[in-house]
Amino acid sequence: MNVLNLILAQAANAGAAQVAENSAAATDAQNAINWFDLTMAGGWLMVPLALLAVVSIYIFFERTFAINAASRDNGDFMEKVKNLIKRGDMESALKVCKETNTPAARMIEKGVSRIGRPMNDVLVAIENVGNMEIAKLEKGFSWLATTAAGAPMIGFLGTVTGMVQAFFQLASAGAQSNVTILAGGIYQALMTTVGGLIVGILALFAYNFLTSRVNKVMNKLEGKTMEFMDILNEPAK
Repeated sequence: MNVLNLILAQAANAGAAQVAENSAAATDAQNAINWFDLTMAGGWLMVPLALLAVVSIYIFFERTFAINAASRDNGDFMEKVKNLIKRGDMESALKVCKETNTPAARMIEKGVSRIGRPMNDVLVAIENVGNMEIAKLEKGFSWLATTAAGAPMIGFLGTVTGMVQAFFQLASAGAQSNVTILAGGIYQALMTTVGGLIVGILALFAYNFLTSRVNKVMNKLEGKTMEFMDILNEPAK
C-alpha cells in the first residue's frame, strides 16, 4: 500500500506540475507582444510611414540595379575607340559608343563628336554629359533623404498626439481613472515613434549606401575622361 500511495502521489505531483506549466505557457502567450496589433494600434500616422517605407525600398532596389549597370566595365571599349580614332574612323567610333550604351560610352561619344575643336571645349562637353549621367543615377535620392529626416518627425508627432489622447482619456475617466488607461494609451502612442525611427534609419542607410556607389561610378567616369583626353593628345606628342 505504501508503494501504491507513493506512486499515486508522484503521479498527482506530476499532473499538478504539468497543469502549472501549461497555465504559465498560456499566460506568457497572452502577455506576449503582438507587434502587428501594436502597429495597427499606432493610429493613422502609421499609414504614411508605411507608404514611405514601401517607396524607399522600391527606390533602393531600383537604383541599386541601375548603378550596377552603370558601373559595369566594358572590357576593351576604350581600346576599340582609341584604335578607330587613330585611324581617323570617327563614324565607327561613334557607332561603338552607341552600341555600348553606358554612361561612360555616352560621355566618350560626346567627346568623339567634338574632335577637331579646342581641347577645352571637348573636355567641357564630356563633363556636361557626365554631370547629366550622375544626375540620372541620383534620381530618387532626395526622397530617401527626406524620408530619413521626416519619418522620425512623423513618429514623434504620433507620439505627442497619442499622449494628448491618453491624458485626455485619463482625465475623462474621472474617479474611475487608473494607470491601465494611461499605460494603454502611451504604449500605443510610442508605436509611431518606433515605426518612424525604423523607417528613418533604413532610409538613411540606403541613402548613404547608394551615395557611396554613385561616387565610385563618378570616379570611374573621371578616369575614362582622362583616358580619352590622353588619346586625343597622343598624336601631338
